[in-house]
Amino acid sequence: MEEYEHLKQLIADVEDDVIKAQGGNKAAGTRVRKTMQEVKQAAQNLRTRILEARAEENA
Repeated sequence: MEEYEHLKQLIADVEDDVIKAQGGNKAAGTRVRKTMQEVKQAAQNLRTRILEARAEENA
C-alpha cells in the first residue's frame, strides 16, 4: 500500500535528524518537528485509506 510505504520512508528519513537534535542541534530539531507533522498527516491518510478499503469490502 503506497500510503504505508510513504509513512515508513518518512520515519526512516528523520532518524539522523532525531539523533542530531538529541545532541543539541537546533536546526535538526526544527526538521524533526516539520517531519513529524508530515508523519501525522501520512498516518491520517493511511487511516483514511484503510477505512475506505474496509467500506469497499463491505459494499
